[in-house]
Amino acid sequence: MFQRVGSSAYKAKLDNSIAFSNYLGSPENTFKSIHVAGTNGKGSTSHMLASVLQEAGYKVGLYTSPHLKDFRERIKINGKEVSKKFVVDFIEKNRAFLEQHGLSFFEMTVGMAFQYFAKKKVDIAVIEVGLGGRLDSTNIITPILSIITNIGYDHTDLLGDTLAKIAFEKAGIIKPNIPVVIGEHHIETMDVFKKIASERSAALTLAEDIITSYKSDLLGSYQQKNIKNVVAAFGLLNDVRVSEVHLRNGLLNVVKNTGFKGRWQQLRDKPKIIADTGHNKEGIEMVLKQVLTEKFDTLHIVLGVVKDKDLNAVLPLFPKKALYYFCKPNMPRGLDEKELAQKARVFGLNGRHYATVKKAYNAAVKAAKPTDFVYVGGSTFVVAEIV
Repeated sequence: MFQRVGSSAYKAKLDNSIAFSNYLGSPENTFKSIHVAGTNGKGSTSHMLASVLQEAGYKVGLYTSPHLKDFRERIKINGKEVSKKFVVDFIEKNRAFLEQHGLSFFEMTVGMAFQYFAKKKVDIAVIEVGLGGRLDSTNIITPILSIITNIGYDHTDLLGDTLAKIAFEKAGIIKPNIPVVIGEHHIETMDVFKKIASERSAALTLAEDIITSYKSDLLGSYQQKNIKNVVAAFGLLNDVRVSEVHLRNGLLNVVKNTGFKGRWQQLRDKPKIIADTGHNKEGIEMVLKQVLTEKFDTLHIVLGVVKDKDLNAVLPLFPKKALYYFCKPNMPRGLDEKELAQKARVFGLNGRHYATVKKAYNAAVKAAKPTDFVYVGGSTFVVAEIV
């Protein structure tokens, strides 16, 4: 499982996904879909899209990853998680094929999602890429729209060590004659997107140029970028009827409609406690920028990361004027809390280390005054143990 053990679980090819789809009867061809890739913002954008479509009265499938608490969070229809029975029955029914072909956890899950959406006859499904795009298991669909939110340095060991190389992998979801929304202009990536879109006769729209006043219940100023992705998307979807009211209400009711968690999620007031799953350089940078706009006496940061995180890129982003509670996520990929604390000291970040996320969190809550601010993050898996 990539989520638990990292790159050793990643299969950079589509052979298994194509074979499994054929075995299942190509369920992904029975419904319309929107494909969403990007380094940051693809989860928020996917949930926003699903919420707006639900407001418009569509039966909407939503496939996302990773999950926070329950595997079934990955596969939803109109905000309701796939049933335990379907998950169990699907694996039992297809066990021989899965074992014979050695499918990865993610390949199985994608097939399961597509089969579920087909069986339940969804009108449209929003499909979030797991990792990259070109060779991601989800990239067997022919969507009515592709979206690439942004490009940053994440999973460089798998996707490439330059923004242009990473952009090439993400651009793999651009399909012939299917429009694509690009979230942000970046000098190192835009030429890649334009070239591939041109070769595939895919009309390209840049979302960051859109001026909009829409608001969302997904808090954090960085969500404005994702709102622009969604507004751009519905400006291109001629066959999907969505009114201005649906768009406005969908953006305001994302959590209610889809059950989305972990993005600038407030856990408590006085002290204000925020958990956010931003975990790469660009994601953490956006979240910390938001943290520093808050008013507080003392900033407390509960921080844990995974072993493959580039700490030299991430740790310098954190403020030195804060109390740190270093911890290890409860999983094989989790970085030892003592090692994290030691590395953090090199960058002037000081605090105590704790064997578990819960102990670190409880220590921060106990130490914080009502006028303080507590931020919990660094990894999806840290947030998952708290929310």
